[in-house]
Amino acid sequence: MDCLQDWPEPVVRVQSLSDSGATTIPERYVKPAADRPSSAPCADIRIPVIDFATLASDGSTLDCPTVAQAVSCACRDWGFFQVVNHGVDPGLIRRMREVWGSFFHLPMEAKQAYANSPKTYEGYGSRLGIEKGAILDWGDYYYLHVLPTSLKSTDKWPALPPTLRETTDEYNQELLKLCERVMKVLSLGLGLEDDFLQKAFGGDDVGACMRINFYPKCPQPDLTLGLSSHSDPGGITVLLADDRVKGLQVRRGDAWVTVQPVPDAFIINVGDQVQVLSNATYKSVEHRVVVNSEAERLSFAFFYNPKSDLLIGPAPELVTPDHPALYQPMSFDEYRLYIRRKGPRGKSQVESFKAV
Repeated sequence: MDCLQDWPEPVVRVQSLSDSGATTIPERYVKPAADRPSSAPCADIRIPVIDFATLASDGSTLDCPTVAQAVSCACRDWGFFQVVNHGVDPGLIRRMREVWGSFFHLPMEAKQAYANSPKTYEGYGSRLGIEKGAILDWGDYYYLHVLPTSLKSTDKWPALPPTLRETTDEYNQELLKLCERVMKVLSLGLGLEDDFLQKAFGGDDVGACMRINFYPKCPQPDLTLGLSSHSDPGGITVLLADDRVKGLQVRRGDAWVTVQPVPDAFIINVGDQVQVLSNATYKSVEHRVVVNSEAERLSFAFFYNPKSDLLIGPAPELVTPDHPALYQPMSFDEYRLYIRRKGPRGKSQVESFKAV
């Protein structure tokens, strides 16, 4: 695997720019006019909200075909849905927000001890992609590994606040259980056995990681983005959005729809690997993050991915003469190098993956 050793130029923390009191943003963060936030998103449209209360909490059985059908329809049409009654303790969700909010408000020197590099992205970061002179996003983050266990090292997680490591580990274990349930529902929605996608991802050898996103206040939110438009390169993403400040937007045709988070719900979206495995039955949809001048924003993106060296291609069961394989097989290791090098760039990666 190609190793990306270091950033091409000194890293500037967006939080430091926000805290400086400047009334304009540096040119490095100003997006081209076509990529700036729209003044009139389709606010009246909502992504589907699906109740998981009738699914077995341990994921051993699925006793509600209605849920599988609802998830399938959402993934075919939107690529996104919100889940309520998902089984994750609201108290744990609250503690996660508290400990990571406290981390991002530690003195800068305490956070800098965890500064990351593009080799693994693990740690405290402020950019995606290694192209020198690239236009940057208005956000900082902390990236950490969950699976495989050979990559997980809680020593690389912040030591402060004191309960952060324990709380984060508990949260990750709950999110892994939720992802296993989602994978079963997604498989059933394709008309396949409920363990199909899990097996295609490597069974018990899946990958998982999390990025905690911190979007500081921005003096010119109309000129920049917290995270540029992209589809997620991995399998599925489970997002815990900020419960006070909206920011996630999903592409719907030529417009952007601002997601209205349901309190303590998770926002789940299909990544490129599931789009490929489903032969484009399920859609990985572009999304982006807008920022604002009045409030900072904190969110948690949990990524559930295939085993990194497995070849991922369209499932043979979903390939027919009328619907041939749309994509060439490729490992996730190879696939994710694109975003690690170039940063988020719409749907250009998965489109370039199409079979000739």
